[in-house]
Amino acid sequence: MGNCLFSQGGDDLSLLNDSEGGSLPGEPPPPYQHTPTVPVFHPTPGESRLANQLTEEEQIRIAQRIGLIQHLPKGIFDPGSDASEKKVKECVICMMDFEYGDPIRFLPCLHIYHLDCIDPWLMRSFTCPSCMEPVDAALLSTYETN
Repeated sequence: MGNCLFSQGGDDLSLLNDSEGGSLPGEPPPPYQHTPTVPVFHPTPGESRLANQLTEEEQIRIAQRIGLIQHLPKGIFDPGSDASEKKVKECVICMMDFEYGDPIRFLPCLHIYHLDCIDPWLMRSFTCPSCMEPVDAALLSTYETN
């Protein structure tokens, strides 16, 4: 039984030197190169594409979806003092407990989720993750009644 991490020689610097964009010991590092990131969108539930690869119709649909998401009410999680108000304990998307002050979004079906969890979910599928209620139908019906 020996130490599997023990090596006979010194550190193997060849692994560092072979990496792309690396520099040899004693040389200055290469200049920083910023590569702009292109956002990834999901025009249909099973498909992912870069924003610059979307058709005009898909861009319009995604812009409409973003607009609908922005109209959903949001708030700050406050568990309240009454024990009956503590029914919702965790976000079913990330499975993390809600904590006081967490930003949340309310769906028309009255389910709540972390803002950072539900917004990307709704960009992929415009249904509630818990009850599968279509969010856009509920939103559109509230606009028609007003």
